Amino acid sequence: MIASSSIDERVDSAEPLLERVTTLHGRLSSLGDRYDASPVFPADSVQTLIGADLHRTFAPVSSGGEAFDDEREQALAILGVLRRIGRADLSLGRLYEGHVNAMKLYDWYGSPEQKAWLGSVLSKGAMFGVWATEPAPGVSLGRGPEGLRLDGAKSFATGAGGLAFALVTAQPQQGARRLVVVPADITARADLSGWRVRGMRATGSGTYNLTDLRPDPRDLLGEPGDYDLDPRFTAGAWRFCAAQLGGVEGLLIEMRSALSDTARADPLQRARFAQAVAATRTAGLWVREAALRAATNDLDAPDFARMTRGVVERSALDVMELAARGVGTRSAFDGQRIDKITRDLSLYLRQAGPDYARDQAAIAWLDHDVWGDGDRLW
Repeated sequence: MIASSSIDERVDSAEPLLERVTTLHGRLSSLGDRYDASPVFPADSVQTLIGADLHRTFAPVSSGGEAFDDEREQALAILGVLRRIGRADLSLGRLYEGHVNAMKLYDWYGSPEQKAWLGSVLSKGAMFGVWATEPAPGVSLGRGPEGLRLDGAKSFATGAGGLAFALVTAQPQQGARRLVVVPADITARADLSGWRVRGMRATGSGTYNLTDLRPDPRDLLGEPGDYDLDPRFTAGAWRFCAAQLGGVEGLLIEMRSALSDTARADPLQRARFAQAVAATRTAGLWVREAALRAATNDLDAPDFARMTRGVVERSALDVMELAARGVGTRSAFDGQRIDKITRDLSLYLRQAGPDYARDQAAIAWLDHDVWGDGDRLW
């Protein structure tokens, strides 16, 4: 366990970075409303992040990324940035979370040559995604007389057609699946026609056809099986929880702003607000703890992240209901921030397998108190 004073020092060290993100809130929020009304790839929002150099912040240092004292300091910085972007626009938060995921994968598994290439494309403003979901029979990686060849498609491919590159999982003829770097901006390969949703509209999470793409051997990132290695794979769920947490925090802020003087004088309304504060801060404490445990490759970090997913989901659902009950009919009006955040969260919380994740966490906690040394209950 990390002492609270140590955590505070690490947060303070990231303060200039977090202040830089905070100054973007108004613009990102306004752009998010625009892209929600006319859902296309949020190019202006992405360019705002690139203009603030946030696309390079968490890249490997040799690729132009910022140097942090250690993994825990970087994790807290990522947490702070994802929360702030999520408060402004959850669609953009989802896109940025995927980019950060890609930067971490390059940091862990990239060769010096691959990191040098990454630095060159980041200097030109490239943004990345990570696509692992796929319709049957999946994406295969074959090798023939003309070299490597991909077959298949990715589904729920966030940013399809808009991002510069994506890391995709592909199944070789033998062995475990592996990561392949592909261009993600070929609009003819992106099909967004099925992405007709109430929330998270600007993520453009459609399908992307990879058939006949011919990657070079240097486009193979890491070794077969690297992507699925735990604790990194499962424990990394804390990052999308951080973006979701930002949405919950944004909803709490809007709820407070919407409460009239009359409502603030009503003890029932104050009780709702107090519940919303407690739910939001509870989620925040769990996400922070999950981030710190993932940063140290704690063997129990995957189960801690699984439980954190459930805590964030429950907190978000509670705050969504409390905000709607507290603000009333106005919370459902088109153009209201509460309505947009609620619609976005309703979809984002459906990240794959929430019930299974919590069940697996419960199995681990039944075996031993995952909270860890120094504070075990059993």
